[in-house]
Amino acid sequence: MTEGVAGAHGDEVRGRGEVPVYLGTYTTWPGGGTGIGLGAYDPATGGLRATGVVADVPNPSFVIVAGRRLYAVNEQEGGEVTALAVGRDGVPKVVNTQSTGGADPCHLALHKGFLLSANYSSGSVAVHPVRPDGGLGERTDLVVHEGSGPNPDRQEGPHAHQVLPDPTGEFVLAVDLGTDSVYSYRLSRAGELTLVGTARVHPGAGPRHLAFHPNGRFAYIANELDSTIVVATYERGVLKPGAKLSTLPADAPTTPPNHPAEVLVSPDGRFVYLSNRGHDSVAVFAVEAGGAALRLVETTPVGGDSPRHITLDPAGRFLLAANQNSNNVTTFEVDRTTGRLRQTASFDAPIPVCVALRG
Repeated sequence: MTEGVAGAHGDEVRGRGEVPVYLGTYTTWPGGGTGIGLGAYDPATGGLRATGVVADVPNPSFVIVAGRRLYAVNEQEGGEVTALAVGRDGVPKVVNTQSTGGADPCHLALHKGFLLSANYSSGSVAVHPVRPDGGLGERTDLVVHEGSGPNPDRQEGPHAHQVLPDPTGEFVLAVDLGTDSVYSYRLSRAGELTLVGTARVHPGAGPRHLAFHPNGRFAYIANELDSTIVVATYERGVLKPGAKLSTLPADAPTTPPNHPAEVLVSPDGRFVYLSNRGHDSVAVFAVEAGGAALRLVETTPVGGDSPRHITLDPAGRFLLAANQNSNNVTTFEVDRTTGRLRQTASFDAPIPVCVALRG
């Protein structure tokens, strides 16, 4: 995305009835971006257009939006998180940055007035209080996972890959690829995490992300290392992994290797979507038995290379995929009766690894 004129992002977007969009990237990689990409999303067509860049935010590989506040990881050895505030002109400006106390933070979540971040390389979860101005206070906690898995290349130690609150807001879950585990925590008013449970998936699975069914009784765990998705029951912090399914069709080639990334559930709870990197597709699952079972409907070619992150727009009408290795974001119209996807657009962006829409 090219540099835009400050002020055009907010004013012009509002005038056209578009929705602000923020793109995560890697700034230290050849061909990467220069910061957080700014764009506009047309909810009528699913189309995207560039409006600018928030420069000098290093490696903002994951970005989340909360109203007029924006938070990004700085995925680097000395991990940090950056808070931004969206001004009246619609342009985000950096408020402050805080250390996560770990290496390569890759995921964020807001919960009870705190920002939580998952440090991939050091296998830890950090907690920062959110100030009234949206900035971040000093870290209040850092929990470090322990253990390893059978994959010597990717599971030599813990690798926290996602942190998210459960649907009730009572618990926080952290998904760890390195230990084949999902940890459940309670967050105190002082911003401290207390472990309440550990759920283990099958050895070598490499859980990366999970998503909850709207009824809150089931979760779906995307496993990066063996191309499976696991259906788990959930109740009050207790996650119980159950049946696993392949994220690929039976006739899928074995090369290049496939690595699932993002998983999400449609707002009505009828479908689950998962991005396959390597197979370069989006797997569409029908949800059955009230959330207790999944059935593979199709794998739709993603129109790019290595779909790192996928998201649904607020209406559930379009799905967007950030294709890291082909420098494009593709848009798909969702058939809300069958769950199937039809590509409608493609937008060029430097190493897109996250797409965040402001609702």
